[in-house]
Amino acid sequence: MSGSALYETFARAPLAFERGEGSWLVTEKGDRYLDFAAGIAVNSLGHGHPHLVAALKDQAEKLWHVSNLYEIPGQRRLGERLVEATFADKVFFTNSGAEALECAIKTARRYQFVTGHPERFRVITFEGAFHGRTLATIAAGGQYKYLEGFGPKVDGFDQVPFDDIDAAEKAITPETAAILLEPLQGEGGIRSFPLQSLKRLRQLCDSRGLLLIFDEVQCGIGRTGKLFAHEWAGVTPDLMAIAKGIGGGFPMGACLATDEAARGMTAGVHGTTFGGNPLAMAVGNAVLDVVLEDGFLDDVNRKALLFKQGLASVADEYPDVIEDIRGDGLMLGIKCAMPNGTVNGALRDQHLLAVPAGDNVIRLLPPLTVTDADIHEGLKRLRSAAKGLSEAVAAAAK
Repeated sequence: MSGSALYETFARAPLAFERGEGSWLVTEKGDRYLDFAAGIAVNSLGHGHPHLVAALKDQAEKLWHVSNLYEIPGQRRLGERLVEATFADKVFFTNSGAEALECAIKTARRYQFVTGHPERFRVITFEGAFHGRTLATIAAGGQYKYLEGFGPKVDGFDQVPFDDIDAAEKAITPETAAILLEPLQGEGGIRSFPLQSLKRLRQLCDSRGLLLIFDEVQCGIGRTGKLFAHEWAGVTPDLMAIAKGIGGGFPMGACLATDEAARGMTAGVHGTTFGGNPLAMAVGNAVLDVVLEDGFLDDVNRKALLFKQGLASVADEYPDVIEDIRGDGLMLGIKCAMPNGTVNGALRDQHLLAVPAGDNVIRLLPPLTVTDADIHEGLKRLRSAAKGLSEAVAAAAK
């Protein structure tokens, strides 16, 4: 055997980390990196958060797995807390965002089936979407780079341009079951649906007998300064997929639903081996302990304003590097004036970690627990990277 034993499906950076502390990652050699990637919005409470560590250790010493053949008290508690804090009446726990989306899609189709419309199975989605890597969710996302080479695209998904609500309405047919979108696209380039668009989509679904599905896998769990991004619009979905931040680094997700939307999900029609595992539930409850604390989300909004103002200042200084700043809360994006891979490499050279996205954007997704000092340090490193890139552009132009 030659080379790595792993599938070569990741273009990994030549970095390996040994431990993490808050917003920082430390390599085996002791080099420190400021982590504004947070595992792609996963490490919502940073690295090594004492409350999460204690919850996982405590549960690990008691019980790891029993399966959903039996009652799991931590699952019942986390479900009740998510219901209390959201629009939902019912929760199904999964291991990932893609599984949460699969559950949402199946729930929507099943709802139409049990309400006398078995012909309704199609889902309308929007360009730039990223809903996961399963065969159904790459079809929902509709991006060719994820579909190529995997056979015929799974049927049942109709895509329209980003934020084109008129096109979405025209795309509705007698076979349409639901409309699916991310209120704030992550992979698509930190693009927000206007609040009015979310309201129009809610009205459209209500008038046409469709279910509205929100994918808040990346933008949920406090990332935008509210528990979920759709709350800014005062609009509620019928179904919502979550993951990433709810586990704080432990793999877990969930599909949330109203009683009406979930009416077809009866015993035996859907299942999971690991979803709702006691370890995941212990961590998920610990995450909510912190995120739902009085003042926590207020502080996220305060820090987001500090960060966004600082980013705007750097953009003003180096317009040949940064074209625009976009996003909400601590889910921010740099629209680059040069290839985003070049900018991301320059940030990494400054020991600042970020995440590339579509539309030539770099995502900045620090932990929600990021400190003011971390933000100032991140801005300092970003400014240094932008300065170096700008000087290189000027030198090349001579």
